[in-house]
Amino acid sequence: MKKSIRTRLVGNFMLIIVITVVILQIALSNAIRNYYYKNVEDILTSQIEYSTDFYSRYFSTFTLDDIVMGDVDLFFKYTTAQVQLLSLDGILLMDSLGVVYDEPIKTPDILAAQNMEKGVWTGNVHYDDSLVMAVSLPLRNHEEAIGIIRFITSLEETNATINRIVLLLIFLGAVVILISGIISLLLANSIVKPLLEVTRVAEKMADGQLHVRGEVKLEDEIGQLSNTLNYMAEELLKREQIKNDFISSVSHELRTPLTSIKGWAITLQGDDLDTDLLKDGLKIIEKESDRLSKMVEELLDFSRFISGRITLEKDTFSIRETLEMLEKQYMPRARDNQLELLVNISDEVDYFLGDENRIKQLLINLLDNAIKFTPAGGKVYLSAYIKENNLILMVKDTGIGIPPEDLPRVKEKFYKGKNSKSHSGIGLSICQEIVNLSNGSLEIESEVNKGTTVKAILPIKEEN
Repeated sequence: MKKSIRTRLVGNFMLIIVITVVILQIALSNAIRNYYYKNVEDILTSQIEYSTDFYSRYFSTFTLDDIVMGDVDLFFKYTTAQVQLLSLDGILLMDSLGVVYDEPIKTPDILAAQNMEKGVWTGNVHYDDSLVMAVSLPLRNHEEAIGIIRFITSLEETNATINRIVLLLIFLGAVVILISGIISLLLANSIVKPLLEVTRVAEKMADGQLHVRGEVKLEDEIGQLSNTLNYMAEELLKREQIKNDFISSVSHELRTPLTSIKGWAITLQGDDLDTDLLKDGLKIIEKESDRLSKMVEELLDFSRFISGRITLEKDTFSIRETLEMLEKQYMPRARDNQLELLVNISDEVDYFLGDENRIKQLLINLLDNAIKFTPAGGKVYLSAYIKENNLILMVKDTGIGIPPEDLPRVKEKFYKGKNSKSHSGIGLSICQEIVNLSNGSLEIESEVNKGTTVKAILPIKEEN
């Protein structure tokens, strides 16, 4: 059976809490026991020292036998403890309770007293069911030990007090565990509930409901996960929109040249054809085929860029020669459109480290747009210069310009403005991708009926 995260969290929390409480209980119980036993020992030690001191002052001339045969009350009149007098061999000579031992007593306190030290012992005796504590000291006559005095007290009341305190500690520990368990459950819920919310949203997204958004607003890993899922859904929606736009654009744009080609193919199959009609038809078919080929090439390039399968093949080449070649390539087309093409290459522009084919593709797209959107009698400028360690490639025209509402979106994929003559709406998006791969930027400035300026700003590497 699977355990939920809540169960595991509460279980782990409780395990830590129980272990901590048990360790504290044991430590506190031992500390309390040692404290009370120490107090009992101090009391017995104080009383036995008082008795030995009293003997040294007033009865130092008495022998041990005199004391046993004489005033025994001397040693236990000031204490409630059991008093014993023993010989140095540990033989019991007198006991205030009348207890008799057949063998010498060899408990640790007696052994310590035989070595002229204070001895303390806790243990069981045959005449009492409860634990007892014994304190022993040597009895001296003019610095000479003549016997051992021993005070014994029962620990029954002391242990009862200790047990009551331990039971109180156990009760308090149980209360602490109970309260901690409730708090642990609340803490676990504070973690599990956001996770359940994120899981619910993720399941809906997996079911195709990409418009669902997580509402978890936490500044932690769960909040970050929720934000990541939301971002992923946004990206999936964008890609879905790109796919739909792609299909729509391809379907629409391919239909036009294909319809034209099919129409003329049917026309050219007729019986009554003159030479002029045949030439016109073949010319249109050729033109539409070129247009179709260019559109397919653009779409393939766009697909490669979007999927990240395009990488730049950088090498050092003469950007000046590339620009001069483009000038020769586009000069006839400009004349056919009754435009003036002006090329200005700064003296410092020469070699550049980059992908020559992609930069050429970038400039071809920009020049195509400039010529396409500039009426007869206008001008198209192609410039290249160095500024702040960047190569600036600028294409400027005096064409119809871009409306302000379209300008922020012209680099979007498949976007076509209201005055657009674009076939697929991906030319500038391809330019943007090429510039991005070159770690540069693409700037567009435009004013309606005055023209458009496009700058490709490409950083110059040290190798250049």
